[in-house]
Amino acid sequence: MGTRVSYPAEVKIKAIEMRLAGVPVKEVLSQLNIRSYTQLKRWMRWYKNGEMHRFEQPVGKQYSYGKGPGFKDEISKLKAENRYLKQQIENLKKVQGIGKEVVPEIVVNVVEELKGQVPIYQICLHLDIPRSTYYHWKQHKQRSTSKKWMEQQIGKQCRKHKFRYGYRKITALLNRTMKINHKFVQRVMQKYGWQCRVKRKKRKQTGQPYQVAENVLNREFQADRPLQKLVTDITYLPFGPKQLYLSSIQDLFNGEIIAYSIGDYQNVEFVLDTLSQLPSLPKGCTLHSDQGSVYTSHLYQQKIKERGITMSMSRKGTPADNASIESFHSSLKSETFYLDELTYTTTTIVEQIVENYITYYNNARIQTKLNNQSPVQYRQLVV
Repeated sequence: MGTRVSYPAEVKIKAIEMRLAGVPVKEVLSQLNIRSYTQLKRWMRWYKNGEMHRFEQPVGKQYSYGKGPGFKDEISKLKAENRYLKQQIENLKKVQGIGKEVVPEIVVNVVEELKGQVPIYQICLHLDIPRSTYYHWKQHKQRSTSKKWMEQQIGKQCRKHKFRYGYRKITALLNRTMKINHKFVQRVMQKYGWQCRVKRKKRKQTGQPYQVAENVLNREFQADRPLQKLVTDITYLPFGPKQLYLSSIQDLFNGEIIAYSIGDYQNVEFVLDTLSQLPSLPKGCTLHSDQGSVYTSHLYQQKIKERGITMSMSRKGTPADNASIESFHSSLKSETFYLDELTYTTTTIVEQIVENYITYYNNARIQTKLNNQSPVQYRQLVV
């Protein structure tokens, strides 16, 4: 049977400090000349269980469970407890880097852990920091935690809407459940690259006019009631094996798409199919378009008159006269095909993407000019 070796308490504490600092076991045993890893493991268990008093016990001396060494008087017991708590703080100073380069987060964690056993002012005194500094760091940590949570909520909304919204709309969505400043939302979106990912729309050439109507709309894109002012246009969908076209009609009252068609050919029958989807229109309804050949055709003009609609047309080469529907078509492509970098797919998928987006645009996509409501929500609230 080997001879038992007695190690001073200072060696035991030093071994624990080295292990907490990440020093390998073999190096600790070698530097401090400790024979067995079992002894080091036992000391670590004592330290974790708060039994620091056992470092002073003689070789072979065992204390009963839950009891420490005997003390001659109450003063000796208090001194031992104070020495134990001071050792805890000193060890934390050495291991976690508290001292010359004080880390605020570590200080707050240490005080929160020990404040139930030691008054806060005493802990701050041992850490060589003013008590006011601790409270300042604690408040800053709470604000930092709240800030990180709000950043997570902003990122969640941006990803949910596939980065289609700018900071104003993201702010409007978040303000439904919390109070948040639009400038903070803008800074966070810029910081993480969550800005609205929109690309420029490629403008198409206008067709040759045959029977041109007067520009009755004259860029007055506001309407007082539904179906008072309508705008229409055709856009290209060059994302499949063949060229597709989208013809849509928009109500300027709330920006809702009330009729649309997807076809292979840009002809008169194509736009007449869109026109036939319109509901019963009130007297004095105006339908505005560009000077495309399908809109200036005799058959289209005849159907317009039969339905009692007043026709209006943009000036030649002036797409801004029909800006509202141009903007919708730009948003459709930018927030679907361009956003997902989808340059080539099947005809069925192209049609499904367009149909899904129009449903989303009408029912879910909020607009600033509609008091951050979707077109359908705005119509239902107002009407």
